[in-house]
Amino acid sequence: MDNPEKKKILIVEDDRALQAALEETLEQEGFETVGAFDGEEGTQKAKDEKPDLILLDIILPKKNGYEVLADLKNGEEQDIPVMIMTNLEEIDNIQKALDLGAKTFMIKSDFSLKDIVEKIKEYFSKK
Repeated sequence: MDNPEKKKILIVEDDRALQAALEETLEQEGFETVGAFDGEEGTQKAKDEKPDLILLDIILPKKNGYEVLADLKNGEEQDIPVMIMTNLEEIDNIQKALDLGAKTFMIKSDFSLKDIVEKIKEYFSKK
């Protein structure tokens, strides 16, 4: 049976190596993970899996992260917190994501896997 305390994190990331590394690292820290490799799959899995948090890339096949964020914020998944994780550093991109409802915006090159896990733990500790 699933541990009711175990937080489920949906990782929407098209870089398969990074996706695997994030899943492995988060699972070692006691989180349950679900992965999606494109925006359409990410939107569907958010609806099906009802994760506690979504890690979302912006540059994705089929549907970009902004579109995924807009879909989620206009649906029943609007209360699921979203952390953006991308290589886009421009202030316009950051502002757009935050305006669409993202909780946090992380530039991939600025964060190690450990940093990302710490951000997630910090977020859940404040809830």
